[in-house]
Amino acid sequence: MIEPSPTPVLAIDGGGTRCRVALGAGDAITAIETGSANVSTDFDGSVRQILEGLDRLAERLAWPLDRLTALPAFVGLAGVTGPAIAERLRAALPLARLRIEDDRPAALRGALGQREGAIAHCGTGSFYAAQIGGDMRFSGGWGPVLGDEASAQWIGRTALRMTLETTDGRIAPSPFSARLLSDFEGPAGIVRFAGTARPTDFGAIAPLVTEFAQGGDALAREILRLGADEILRGLRQIGWQPGRTLCLTGGIGPHYAPYLPDDMRACLAPARGAPLDGALSLARDLAQEPHDERR
Repeated sequence: MIEPSPTPVLAIDGGGTRCRVALGAGDAITAIETGSANVSTDFDGSVRQILEGLDRLAERLAWPLDRLTALPAFVGLAGVTGPAIAERLRAALPLARLRIEDDRPAALRGALGQREGAIAHCGTGSFYAAQIGGDMRFSGGWGPVLGDEASAQWIGRTALRMTLETTDGRIAPSPFSARLLSDFEGPAGIVRFAGTARPTDFGAIAPLVTEFAQGGDALAREILRLGADEILRGLRQIGWQPGRTLCLTGGIGPHYAPYLPDDMRACLAPARGAPLDGALSLARDLAQEPHDERR
């Protein structure tokens, strides 16, 4: 059995690709990883992933489940768009003392620690966040239909859209567009795929875009340049200025570095930690609050 140091906490960090459920006890972290957890696109599936993670974590710790679920818990999940869905999630989870947010605060705290600066988080989804003067500021993260610009799924959608435009003669074809037309068996195949594809399916195209861009393909490079323009727009809107730390996080985020303006590239720094580290830090903040202020 793993015995914790004083005041262990529980953190849950979930997004379109995976969900992590972790116990933090001093410097020791015990974590379980399950499948995707975006409560806007699949509420019931997300709850199942969290419950599975809690069960597996309790089993790994050799703890009764009710001991684990009594801990102070920070839950940061993609798709928490407001109080209504947060309260629905609260009612669905067997956690006694918890704070529910979307996935942005944990990513911001994990990447920056206590530093001032900003992040452009581009994974399956995307958002922009800044930590300035003790305040957290956020932009984006509105999901695959209405937002998530510069995310992996946005890259995949953009790549397919622009490939279709090459068949119309609206933009110049390239080896990359030829590759997609071959992989999807022509324009009709692209349309069939897009009709049923999930964000993760679109996101799976992104590594091919970065591969061709690194090889100099003009169309692939244009897609990343367009994404970099979205990052620039999002970060400036929330107050990032030259001289402040900037972290590109998520699976696709670092690939935008060569396409950013010089003043942004000069401020790039590696993230200090992952979103799970941020979620654990926020759970520790919660544990230090008076009990009657916990929510």
